[in-house]
Amino acid sequence: MSVLVIGGDNICNIKEKLMETGFDKIHHISGRKKSDRKIRIPEKTDLVLVLVDYVGHSLTSIAKEESKKSDVKIVFSKRSWVHMENIIQDCAKEISDAKRRYNWI
Repeated sequence: MSVLVIGGDNICNIKEKLMETGFDKIHHISGRKKSDRKIRIPEKTDLVLVLVDYVGHSLTSIAKEESKKSDVKIVFSKRSWVHMENIIQDCAKEISDAKRRYNWI
């Protein structure tokens, strides 16, 4: 599974937890640079995770728009793993179930 994380400068701990949850491709955009506003969701991305306490409202809106265009699920969370753990686990289960169904068809 693949995830794009938007927000936060250093997400090493979050990356480790995401890998434990089943995400093997993790892309990151800090949201600090002006060029980060030109969000491009990588192909075959399964989930966009926006860390709301590290991005502004305008970047959040851009992320929403891009995820709709790419038909990728988007979730919003604080940077704390405790806050995002259930959200991420539910999304991982939903994505893996969908992939299993797709492979059976």
